[in-house]
Formats: sequence, structure tokens, C-alpha cells
Amino acid sequence: MARPSERNTTNLDLQRMRMILDLFGNPERSLRVIHVTGTNGKGSTARMAEALCRAYGLRTGLYTSPHLESVTERIMLDGQRISREDFIELWDQVKDLIALVDAQMDQQGSPRMSFFEVLTAMAIWKFADEPVDVAIVEVGMGGRWDATNVLDADAAIIGPVDMDHMAWLGNDVRDIAAEKAGIIKPDCTAIIGPQPHADAVMPILEEAATQAHARLIRDGQEAAVLSRVPAVGGQLVTLRTPNGTYTEVPVDKFGEHQAHNALAALCAAEIIIPVNGPLDGDLVAQALGNVKIPGRIEQIRNSPTIILDGGHNLNSAEALRETLEENYDFEQLVGVVAMMKDKQVEEYLGVLEPVLSEIIVTQNSWAARCMPLDEIERIAVHVFGRERVTAIEDLPSAIQAAVDRVDAADEVGVGYGHGVLICGSFVTAGDARILLKESIHPDLQLPKDQRVHQLGVDPLPRTDAAHVADGLEDAAELDFETDANPDFDPNDVHSLLLGPDLRLDDDDLDDILDLDEDDDTDLHS
Repeated sequence: MARPSERNTTNLDLQRMRMILDLFGNPERSLRVIHVTGTNGKGSTARMAEALCRAYGLRTGLYTSPHLESVTERIMLDGQRISREDFIELWDQVKDLIALVDAQMDQQGSPRMSFFEVLTAMAIWKFADEPVDVAIVEVGMGGRWDATNVLDADAAIIGPVDMDHMAWLGNDVRDIAAEKAGIIKPDCTAIIGPQPHADAVMPILEEAATQAHARLIRDGQEAAVLSRVPAVGGQLVTLRTPNGTYTEVPVDKFGEHQAHNALAALCAAEIIIPVNGPLDGDLVAQALGNVKIPGRIEQIRNSPTIILDGGHNLNSAEALRETLEENYDFEQLVGVVAMMKDKQVEEYLGVLEPVLSEIIVTQNSWAARCMPLDEIERIAVHVFGRERVTAIEDLPSAIQAAVDRVDAADEVGVGYGHGVLICGSFVTAGDARILLKESIHPDLQLPKDQRVHQLGVDPLPRTDAAHVADGLEDAAELDFETDANPDFDPNDVHSLLLGPDLRLDDDDLDDILDLDEDDDTDLHS
């Protein structure tokens, strides 16, 4: 984390990545690659493509960013993130080679390898070392100068292109599209998702494909989402690709945008998986129906409903709003929002304003980049009005306040129609996920004989009569605890049962108490 940021405008080149891969022996040349970029939907599309390839028995490597809870999430093998031990061992294997590149950069007066460059190099080393059959790699930012662009894609996916990271990619959507088009390599297949600025963006992407002699698959032309129906936990979609039509495929995520992400992933999988014609419909349904995408419109709790979303730009806000309106029926939805200071905060909040009853602005754990509380409060008041805005400095308290408010308004107590939306940044979503996710206590995962048991404790000695006399013990309580009631008369009970004229003497009681449990005598008589 002490390394130069990839957001440093002085290191927007691939020099360091090419040097480190040369020292590695250029293992990237042995990999089949699905490369994914776009302003939004990169992570979802990458995970769907990985699930499809794995369903066919291919060994997969998945590289995504940012992480929500642990950096080990970024490098996954066969759908499982690598362990902490594997991550440390991987660093130990490459650190000396990275030091050589850093030394060369020092001699040139250039920045050392960035945090993201080091992680990308580690992922490529790991994928080649396993080895994997296909690497599914998400671009960090942009495309042309992104560290991942040392890879030559077999399938290059470009999702929706919109305004984001303008300080590094340009202030015009055409400039941003040109950066993202940089992942289209000679003779690959370029898969282009739906474009919110199609008139400006599509000519640039199509020209890049032509220059690279790349095959072009465009959402809405060579491929399409034919239909979609909301379903429990997601939706059923019918997708048409160049190889065939897939009918009523379950997708385990809400929203029209996820249907288009699934289409792009399916088109890419058809390029990679060695099958002639369409893929097996059952395997496609199994893969897309079970893929999990944390932090993307993720419902993490019920009663009240709590939804997390890491989106932070206009396109993601619009997708979030459309998904909420289509799949939920909230009469009260409290927003908890913390955003980075370089984002279009006012525009983002403006998109969500109609679906939020009120908003609690707060801060996430990345203090250096998070928008200060007073500043985001001022923007929120401008969008929502003073009466609908609350500022709470720390995220845990903000979440608790939101939950308390929806609980107070929920007269039935089952959570229907009342919810909390935590959004504005992947850091915010990750922080909230750590706070809210259900987990099993480690002790319960051990065999019963190995669990920690509280040591037996001897009871305190009975309080004697002197303490009672001194008023240190309630006499009635002591009487109850010791079962010592000198006033108790068995006949008091029996007279209630047998009537006032029939009393039991001591011999009768002895006869009853002496009955053997196996005796056939009718105790009642």
C-alpha cells in the first residue's frame, strides 16, 4: 500500500509491466484471456464469464478489483479466492524480481511499480504457475494504459462507457471510449455492450475493431437480450448469441443491466470454450443461476431489508434506481451514503432522490479519499432538502440509525416495505459488508469435544439466618431457594384435592410414598 498509486498521471504507461513480465519469462503468452472493461458492470461480467468457463470443466483464473473485504479476493482460482498463506507465498516468489524493476525505475527517475501493477503481476504469475486454462481479467481503470493491458485478449468485452475517472481518462466520453478501446487486440473478438452514448462511442469502438481486424459482436445487433422476466432472487432471460438462442436462463441478479452483462459473458464463453455451436443450455443455466457478485445490488439482510451497492457514478446510480423500482416495493427506504470526493456526488444523489425517503450521509474507512462529512452534507441538503438529511460521522452509527428508523416505522415488525440502502462506493459497501454479514463463530466449526466449555463454578454458600436477620438477604427469596418452608403442611394441598372432610394421616402418606414404581396399585385410588 506504500507503493505509488496507479492514479499517478506520471505512470500511465506499460513500461514497468513489460519489464516484470520479461523477467518472469513472459508467461502471459501461454494464457487464453477474456479481458473486460467498461465504466460499469466489469466485475459482474467477469464473474459470469468465469462461471460459464468453469461449468465446462476449464480451470479458471479470475482477477478483479477493487476488493470489498480482503485483497485476496482479487485473485481467484476455480471460483475460490486464494488463501492468505498463498498470497504471502506468491509475494515471496516475485518480490525480488519486482525489486529489480523498482531499482531500474529509480535509476531512470521514474515511479516504481504501483500497487495495482504489483497485484496484476502477481495474478499473471499465479495463473501461469497453476496453470489455468483461461484467465478472466477485469481492467482496473480505462484500458489502453491499464496494467492489465499487457495481456492479449481472445475475447475483449467493452461494457457501457460513461463519465468516470475523468482526471485520468479525459473529460469527454469520446476520450474515455478511446482509452477503453485499447484492449481490442489484433484478431480478437470484440464484444460491445449497450452504450448510453452510442452516437459518440460506437464509431470509436467500431473503428478500433476494424483497425485490429477484430471480429465484432454488438449487443442489439449480432447478439441481443430477447426477453427478461423478474423472478425470485433474480430474473429469467432469453439471450441470442451468434451461436444460438438460450431460452429462459436464470440469472441470479436483479436488473436489466445484469441481463446484458450475462449476454456479454455468454458471447465471450462461446469464444473460449472448445465447442462447436451453442453451449449446453443446462450448463449455462447452472452457471448463471448460481454466480455470486458481492457488493453489486446485494441484499445482505432481511427484516429490515438491507441492500449494498458499490456503484459510484451516474450509470450505476441509474441501474440501481431502475432495479429498485422494478423488484422492490418500498414505502420507506433510508439511504446511507459515503462517497469519494472525486465523484459526481450531486448528480449521483439526484438520480437516487426519488426512491429514498431520507438520506444519512457519512464517511467510509478510506479517509484520504472520502468526501468530508460537511461537504457531502451540504450537497445532500441541496438535493433532498434539510428535513430529509442527517449527517453521522462514522458508518456503523449511520447504519444503526437507519435501521432504527425503519424499525420504528414498521408497525407489523416483519420488514416488508421498509429498507436500508447503503451505497456510494465499493469501500462503503465493503465496510458495511464486514459489519453486517452473518458468520459462524469459529468455536462452532470445531468438533464437539474440542469446543471451549465454560469451567464449572461451585455455587455460593447458602446465606445463613444471621444474614437474613441483618437484612442482607430477602427472607422469602432464601426460603424459595432452600425449599425450607416450615409452614408447609401436605394436608393443605390434599384438602384442596380431596375435600375438607377427608384428611390424610401420616400412615396414609407413608403408604403412598413407599409405593414401588413397578407396583400395579392404582395410585389415584
